[in-house]
Formats: sequence, C-alpha cells, structure tokens
Amino acid sequence: MSRLWDKGTSIDQRILEFTVGEDYLLDAHLVSFDVQASIAHVRMLGKQGLLDSAEVNALCGALAEAGDEFAAGAWTIRLEDEDCHTALENRLTEKLGALGGKVHLGRSRNDQVLVALRLYMRSAISELRQSAEPLLAAQQALAERYSDTPMPGYTHLQQAMPSSVADWAMGFRAELGHSFALLDAAYALADLNPLGSAAGYGTPGLALDRDFTTAQLGFAATQNPVTACQLSRGKAESTLAFAIAHILGDIGRMSADLCLFASKEFGFVRLADEISTGSSIMPQKRNPDVFELLRAHGAMAIHDANAILALTSKMTSGYHRDFQLMKGPLFRAVERGLTCIEVASHAIGRVEFDAERIVASTDPGINAAEAAFRLVQERGISFREAYRLVAAGGVV
Repeated sequence: MSRLWDKGTSIDQRILEFTVGEDYLLDAHLVSFDVQASIAHVRMLGKQGLLDSAEVNALCGALAEAGDEFAAGAWTIRLEDEDCHTALENRLTEKLGALGGKVHLGRSRNDQVLVALRLYMRSAISELRQSAEPLLAAQQALAERYSDTPMPGYTHLQQAMPSSVADWAMGFRAELGHSFALLDAAYALADLNPLGSAAGYGTPGLALDRDFTTAQLGFAATQNPVTACQLSRGKAESTLAFAIAHILGDIGRMSADLCLFASKEFGFVRLADEISTGSSIMPQKRNPDVFELLRAHGAMAIHDANAILALTSKMTSGYHRDFQLMKGPLFRAVERGLTCIEVASHAIGRVEFDAERIVASTDPGINAAEAAFRLVQERGISFREAYRLVAAGGVV
C-alpha cells in the first residue's frame, strides 16, 4: 500500500491520524463520483494519445469494477489510505499492476477531490429538489383539508387579525418554494468542471483536453482560469448549506407553531399517536418531539453553513489542507436536509386542527382593524380617526 504523495519516507502515526482525521470515513460519500471522474479522465488521456486504447479499456473496466465492489462492501477506505483517491488507485494497482498508476497522469488530488465533490453536490441537489414535491404537496393537502377553518393570525404572540389554517399552511408552502429555489444557485456554482486544473496551476508541458471531460461528466462549462478552481472552494458548498438552512428554517418555524398549537393552553392541534411520544413519568403526556427536533435541526443547519463559510475566511489563494474539514459539515448538511424534509412531509399529513377549539379561543377583538376600515369607507373619515374610535371601544 502506498499513498499518492509517498516518496519512500515514513510519517509519524500520530501525525497521520491527525491529518487524515475523518476523511477515510467521510470519503465513502465520494467513491462512486471519484470513479466517474476517473473514467472521464482516462478517456481524455486516451483521446490525447497519452494512453493507448488497450490501456484505456483496462483502466475504465477496472475502475467500474472497483466502484461496484465498493458498493457491495468488498473493500473499504482505511486510515492508511488517507482518502478515497488513494484507496481507489491502490485498488487499480492491485488489479492492473503498474498500469494502475497511470490513472494519475495530469491530475492532482486537489482537482480530483474538487471534481468528485462537484459531482456529489449536483447529485445531492437533484435529490433535494425531488424531496420538495412531497413536502409541498403535504402543505397543499393540509390547506385544502382545512380550507374553511378560520384561525387567528398572531403578532407578538397576541391574536391580531382574522386568518385561516389554509392561509397559515399556504404561507409556509410559498416560502418553502422560495427556499428550495436557492438550490439553483448552488447547482450553478457546482456545475463547473475543475478537472485538469491539477494543483491549481494546470499541467505545463502536458496537453489535456479539459472540455472533453466537461462533456463526459455533463458539466455546464469548464472552469477557467485554472487559478479560479481552488479560489472557488467553499462557494458551492456554502451556498448549498445556506439553501438547506433556509429550507429547514422554514420547517423549523412551522414546527415551532405546531408545538405551540399542540399545547393544552392552545389546543388548536392534535398530533396522531404515531408521530408523538410519551413521558417516562407522566402517563397523560403526549409530546411533539418530532416537531421539536425539526425545529432544532433548523438551528443546527445554520451551524453547518457557518462552518463552511468560516473555513475560507481570510484564507490566501491556492490550495490549503483546511479545505479537508469542509467535507464534514457539507455531508452533514445534505443528510440533515434530506432526512428532515422526508420526516416533515410524513408528519404534516398526520396533523389535525380542532376547528371548534380554535373558534372558541378566538378573541372578537381581532376584527378591530376591519371595523376601522369600515368606518373610513362609511363615514369618509381618516384612518387615524377611525383607529381612535375603535380603540376607544365606541365601534366594533
């Protein structure tokens, strides 16, 4: 086993463990994408006459086989490998001998990991977009189920003006739609091909066709100049995490309302037993744990985005090992987003509003603004005068 940077010298085990960190575990997310990018790179090397057709076929076949074997659990990434890139190349060398080492011609781990991350993000964004449909549908169905159910609107947690369950549900549906639209910006940033930029300064003396790999991998464009590739690290990642933070923020605020509405004091909402939990000491309790945790995940999603943004703060140009620590919050943000969206979609469909309780709890005073508007139109007075009349209790 050898590492891609290995020059025959030894490294202190403590330093190896520290510098590798979680990478060998986190990179399980990237193996399939590293295989995909490596196949495109090999085909490009063949097109440029840097590999012959037999070598291209052997390498592409071995890469595809290694990817399938990883998915089947036949091999894993070890601490000694450092990352998926080393593990994959070592796997190729086991299969093909010295030919396996030819896969790295014209490539650095810097552009290798970046292209794998870009492919991962495009896939993740597609999943997140698909997850929007059942969530928005659940909000729509809730609004339609309670289309005729009035509910007071609140400001400062005080009953303010007449509203409805449908308006409440559709308000969140509309904002969720806007938040999901933020994924488009993340996708545009991730849809640039960095492959061939190597360590950030290209491959002097080696003719690569970067546009060929762009087409092979389905990117919108080749990222130029090559110096921009490492400068762009963290932009697509933080934009994706930012979009997820907004999506989960909307879910979190909706969840906070449902926790309040489900309280005994409000009683506007009943939660099905299957989505609520009990107390270990109080037999009568049913707790809205699912919505409390959705609210909490909305807060934690902000932490994921901030962690990515902070990593590149005041960083000089070029590659830095700091970028390695971006993987954890990125993968965590995506997994948090997909899980919370799925759970919210399921739970919303099992929320019941109690129309009788809502009406009985509604203060008639919420019609005061409407009374003031009516006075303006009926008497031709200013709104300020009408406001004072209604506030004084003369007109309701």
